[in-house]
Amino acid sequence: MDRFAGKVVWITGASSGIGEALAAAFAREGARLVLFSRRADELERVRRTLARPAEHFCLPLDLAQSGTFPALTAQALEKFGRVDILVNNGGVSQRALAADILLEVERTMMEVNYFGTVALTKAVLPAMLARGAGHVVVISSVMGYIGTPGRSTYAASKHALHGYFDSLRAEVWRAGLKVTLVCPGYVRTKVSDNALGARGEKHGVTDATHQRGITAERCAEATLRAIVRGKEEISVGGPETWAITLKRFLPGVFSRMVRRMKFTGSR
Repeated sequence: MDRFAGKVVWITGASSGIGEALAAAFAREGARLVLFSRRADELERVRRTLARPAEHFCLPLDLAQSGTFPALTAQALEKFGRVDILVNNGGVSQRALAADILLEVERTMMEVNYFGTVALTKAVLPAMLARGAGHVVVISSVMGYIGTPGRSTYAASKHALHGYFDSLRAEVWRAGLKVTLVCPGYVRTKVSDNALGARGEKHGVTDATHQRGITAERCAEATLRAIVRGKEEISVGGPETWAITLKRFLPGVFSRMVRRMKFTGSR
């Protein structure tokens, strides 16, 4: 099955976790990939494991350095000539209470999760609009709908992505472009290990919730299905994804449940 044969797919955060699983899934189905991440060595490791590794291109990129995006975009377009699908997957999570986390750490999370994603999309968007075709995919989170203890700025960044890309979808559909939001619950990745604490330190622990989560491969396959079907939004995961429905239809019940949740991070 080659649902993406010949398609050019750009993936941020491609050096591990969901991004690596997405790269493997797209490559198996015939796509040519541009792999973005800060870690050039890990990007190369991922590229070598993919089907047809010579067809893929590694482009080290730091989402916090959006001033570099136009030049990097030009470099990637010169390599492949177009972009069919942009997958905004890169980001960083949080393990700190709102009263404790430094403002500079919050700014870093917003720069990576929100401004970096928006800036890269804006760098790629002109080429998509010129062709009258393209698909922007945003790997958001269940936290794009809810807020829980210890995740204040992370939730804010994901909420912001929903507002921005819902609006973008309404603006570009007449031009032939699509926008899909993917909202995973708990996935077995290093997201909690790499989450930022109150002073910017790494959490360094795989939370029990993530240990019990779905595989990154399952999340990737759900994402590919959503793209093929032209879905505007999906959620994928275990029972935690029901929090979206509970928040929407029974907000008082949801609020009482969240108040009883305990944050286990260090102060």
